[in-house]
Amino acid sequence: MRHICVLGSTGSIGVNTLEVIRAHPDLFKVESLTAHSNIELLAKQCAEFKPRMVVLGSVDAANRLNEQLKVMGLTVTVEHGAKALVTASTLTSVDTVMAAIVGSAGLLPTIEAARLGKRILLANKEALVMAGDLFMSAVASGGAELLPIDSEHNAIYQCLPDANTSNGGSRGKYSSLGVKEILLTASGGPFRNHSLDQLKEVTPEQACAHPNWVMGRKISVDSATMMNKGLEVIEAHHLFGLPSEQIKVLIHPQSVVHSMVRYIDGSVIAQLGQPNMKTPIAYGLGWPLRIDAGVTELDFTTAHDLSFEPVDLSRFPCLALGYQALATGGLAPTILNAANEVAVDSFLNHRIRFTQIAELVERVLNQAQVSGAVGLDGILEADKVAREHAQIMVKGLSA
Repeated sequence: MRHICVLGSTGSIGVNTLEVIRAHPDLFKVESLTAHSNIELLAKQCAEFKPRMVVLGSVDAANRLNEQLKVMGLTVTVEHGAKALVTASTLTSVDTVMAAIVGSAGLLPTIEAARLGKRILLANKEALVMAGDLFMSAVASGGAELLPIDSEHNAIYQCLPDANTSNGGSRGKYSSLGVKEILLTASGGPFRNHSLDQLKEVTPEQACAHPNWVMGRKISVDSATMMNKGLEVIEAHHLFGLPSEQIKVLIHPQSVVHSMVRYIDGSVIAQLGQPNMKTPIAYGLGWPLRIDAGVTELDFTTAHDLSFEPVDLSRFPCLALGYQALATGGLAPTILNAANEVAVDSFLNHRIRFTQIAELVERVLNQAQVSGAVGLDGILEADKVAREHAQIMVKGLSA
């Protein structure tokens, strides 16, 4: 039996994780759950899964949940704040951490769990984007098991030679195993065929209406701008030890082929399935065994059209910014991520236009200090300063 901490249990990945766990009560026990402010859903999760500990973002939210749990007759330790997140992920009873907090808030609890040798199911891109070298070093030194949950990286992992024989995660380069390149697929989001003029008028509601996937608002916007692919390129570099020229991105509107690996002998191995996050979640929870994810099987008799096309970087400049940050190195990926979080939040709150997301990120990336200490303190300081710069620049942009 695996003993689970779900960081971000009320978000899309967290909810899907608990649905898979619900179907396998003999395999999994929930030890801790965390959420930012969704007290109602977290209370329901406590009633069903009876964790030892839960964490919320503020003392007010924690107090309100505590009162609600008392009324429900539940005895659960309720805490709040960043330090409590680390406590939740590093409980002695926890052996598996689903890292599903969106944004930089998930970095500390995830990296501390890695240092203690937990199995990390990584759905949080930012841990690798902000602190890839540091995070991978923590995985190696702690003897942690690292399994990617992002559908693209999970697909790549399944297509690599050691997917079912290593202790989870990638420790070295794959070139010696005949890997020529990895191909990350992207749906292109809801605006794949929009003109540049049309993109200027996109609303937050339109950007969050993904044609294939059900995701949270921030991730949906990242998909629409293709910043998610820029972040995934950086993530893939750290996970699989390959340089950027061996990491390619293709538009695949049907979202059936989740990613591919091309080998030097001409073979291409792909992982296919329904666009449903329960599949990679179940893969990570059950690894190295396969468990039922509760997902409808892919019907090849109806999946007639599987098409691929190159990415138009004039329509999706955020992907180019991801490659730029990876090439620059140092603190550039940290700055990229911080600026993007501010930009997306500003767009969702109608403070900037959709097309100004990339403009804002590029300005911060080009003006901020990208060199300096890449230890954890330096990374967190760069993240803070980049957010401050981005907030100032938002005021200068007219929505």
